[in-house]
Amino acid sequence: MTTQGTGTRWLLATMAALLMAGVVVLVGSGVAIRFYLDDAATRGQTTLRLAVAALDGHMRRFEALPPLIADQDDIKSLVADPTNEALRTEANRYLKEINALLQSSDIYVMVPGGDTVAASNYDGPLSFVGENFSYRPYFQDAIAGRAGRFFALGTTSLKRGYYFSAPIRVDGEVLGVVVFKVDLDAIEASWKGGDHEIIVTDPEGIIFMSGRPDWLYAGLLPITPDRLARTTESRRYANATLRELPVRRGNLDEHVLMNVDMNGKGTEYLVLSAAMQNAGWTVSVLTDTASAYAQTYVSITVAVLVLGLAALLAAIVLQRRARLAERMELQRTAQAELERRVAERTADLAQVNRQLETEVAERRATEQQLRKTQSDLVQAGKLAALGQMSAALSHEFNQPLAAVKTYADNAAILIERDRIAEARDNVTRISALTDRMASISRHLRNFARKPNEKLGSVDLAEVVADTAEIVAWRLKAADATLKVDLGPVPLSVRGGAVRLQQVLVNIISNAADAVEGLDQRTIELTARKKGGRVTISVRDHGPGVAPAIAERIFDPFFTTKGVGKGLGLGLSISYNIVKDFGGAVSASNHPDGGAVFAIELDAARPSVREAAE
Repeated sequence: MTTQGTGTRWLLATMAALLMAGVVVLVGSGVAIRFYLDDAATRGQTTLRLAVAALDGHMRRFEALPPLIADQDDIKSLVADPTNEALRTEANRYLKEINALLQSSDIYVMVPGGDTVAASNYDGPLSFVGENFSYRPYFQDAIAGRAGRFFALGTTSLKRGYYFSAPIRVDGEVLGVVVFKVDLDAIEASWKGGDHEIIVTDPEGIIFMSGRPDWLYAGLLPITPDRLARTTESRRYANATLRELPVRRGNLDEHVLMNVDMNGKGTEYLVLSAAMQNAGWTVSVLTDTASAYAQTYVSITVAVLVLGLAALLAAIVLQRRARLAERMELQRTAQAELERRVAERTADLAQVNRQLETEVAERRATEQQLRKTQSDLVQAGKLAALGQMSAALSHEFNQPLAAVKTYADNAAILIERDRIAEARDNVTRISALTDRMASISRHLRNFARKPNEKLGSVDLAEVVADTAEIVAWRLKAADATLKVDLGPVPLSVRGGAVRLQQVLVNIISNAADAVEGLDQRTIELTARKKGGRVTISVRDHGPGVAPAIAERIFDPFFTTKGVGKGLGLGLSISYNIVKDFGGAVSASNHPDGGAVFAIELDAARPSVREAAE
């Protein structure tokens, strides 16, 4: 590819990108502003419906009330005799109570001449009593026998309100008018501070409700002499100064736009209007179009940036394609060299892999043999302990057997002499001795067999009781006493009953060896729970553990006993069993003398003793 060809392509690509950007700006801006104006119009229509519903609902509360009050007997009596002070006083009080109850602005009664004879504000500084409102359209409609409705600024109170009026008929003749004035300030106050400007205009286009006080009594339409004359005739806005709001109107498709120039600053609004036929009002919602134009500018900017980014990516792709062509030949040469080296390395790795497989197979075989040897050593340690027990066990069995022989001979003699009760007692004693020998045999049989690997909840009290029976011969031979304190609460640990029993047998047997021949031959076994762990301590009152052997005491085949008195496997086996349980075993010297072996195991929830391992 030549330099001139590359430059031409770059120039064409740049021109195409600029042309596309111009199209996006020209076409996209029009589409975007219409889209955002449509969205603003949708939101404005919702606000408009709510505003119209609020106004209409507020006024409907009072629409039916004037005829009801006009039909009251006290009101009819008053307009029939308007100079009667008693009737006027009663009517004033009644109207005040009704006004407070209904939360309206004012309620008052007028006679045909337009004079007010009773009012809810009769006792206020701006009382309507005595005022003449014959110029108001609502009075003229009601005195003619029709219901009247009118919005105006009060000439006495100078407060805006909507007036409902009804004729007061006595024997079919209209003798007066009752008027309700409704305050709309609360609804207008709710429009302030919103996202939209809400205004209400009268038939002459004058704004009389707005969230912006500076727009009140300004006209959206030119204030012509005819409009001004009609407004002045009804004194709708009392002494308020009317003016034209500086506006310019326009359209964008179906959208009505209005530009309001206030204080030298123009603001464009999207206008949405709805007519309230009964009241003769027009409710309009004005939405500032600045946000729609801002969103349009952002969208166009994003589109131009995306287009620029796409052009940049295209340029990068073209540049990389040129570089890629240059690298292809180098890659083909490098690939051939790489394939040759890979072939050589593959052959070497295959040879190394075969060697590794052979070593792994040898290590696995060795590991299996090690595990088998370890299991055999554990069993050998137990059998060695059983061998050491044999002499004492022979004595343990011989005594009950001799007693059984004696009791049996005595029972035969007693039976011959017809001393059945005494013979039955001898048989009972023989049965108890038999149970004793069976218990010793059962414990030895459980102790001697190989356990499986299952771990579970172990009742510590049961294990200690079985252990005490197994080591009874050794304690008796050493003239030692085993003192057990398992605390006030039953304890359970996680492990295996038989293997934990083997650990305790080994440690208690060593303690018996340590105290044999001493003055103090008590061995203390205690257990306490702290947190999630249970600590079992076995203390003797012997010479303790010498510092020189403290680090080697759990090593296999290490023993301080004489030749033929031990293999040195008991503590090593115990150490590994406790480790398999997830616990730890340690040896230390008690401050008051003697050795302390501590076994720390995970606590388990108390449960029925699980099946023996």
